[in-house]
Amino acid sequence: MPDTLTNAKAERVRSVRALAQRSVRARQGLFLAEGPQAVREAVRWRPDLVRDLYVTDEAAQRHTDMVAAATDAGLNPQLVTGEVLAAMADAQTPQGLLAVCRVPVADLDVVLAAGPRVVGVLAHVRDPGNAGTVIRAADAAGADAVVVSDGSVDPYAPKVVRSTAGSLFHLPVVSGMPVPGIVERLRAAGLTVLAADGAGDRTVDEADLAGPHAWLFGNEAWGLTAEDRALADEVVRVPIHGRAESLNLAMAATVCLYASARQRTGSAERATGP
Repeated sequence: MPDTLTNAKAERVRSVRALAQRSVRARQGLFLAEGPQAVREAVRWRPDLVRDLYVTDEAAQRHTDMVAAATDAGLNPQLVTGEVLAAMADAQTPQGLLAVCRVPVADLDVVLAAGPRVVGVLAHVRDPGNAGTVIRAADAAGADAVVVSDGSVDPYAPKVVRSTAGSLFHLPVVSGMPVPGIVERLRAAGLTVLAADGAGDRTVDEADLAGPHAWLFGNEAWGLTAEDRALADEVVRVPIHGRAESLNLAMAATVCLYASARQRTGSAERATGP
């Protein structure tokens, strides 16, 4: 490894910290992946995206396998002091590892050409934790991609990246398109568009999720606008069996995405059964 970086006021440190700003990320095409989980997934699944990797001596000793994997992938981890890492990181309590990554090129045409079965769409979602958790849930449920509309939080903002727990490196995340354009492209590719909203006539358990489809998830405060709901082929609700008024966005999205996974798995089992 190169000599330990000790100057927390160095220009290199300031340039890394500046990536917490959306305008800087957009201009440079770079973002921060912080902590062992995000860095491990970046190194394992998308080492091509990792431009720089910073690690404290303590973290290097604790995560020897990750440092070795990074070295094997042609990366050159840079040792830094804890003070330097804290000056670089957006997180209040850095965990000894930080990667500067290139923003991946994710094109909706490429996603649709691959014949996706399930796509999650975030419409005007502003909360970083919710957005990141939905991306993580989509990954866990086996969705093929997530599309983030314009007017939403940047999926490469530090808090979003941390909330994905590395899932950002597992599936395509397309961003920046208006909701009507997203829906039009999805429908043209043969996907049914389902709006997840409490006004739905059918529940997720009653909806037909066997074919290719996309879930449209709305803002955490006001949900989907009437205009966005009208774009969907059907409005589907998550049933509330107790006294809770509703579920938050991330929880409702997880329920919907796993309902898709259950029906898809069941269809596959029936198709291959005796």
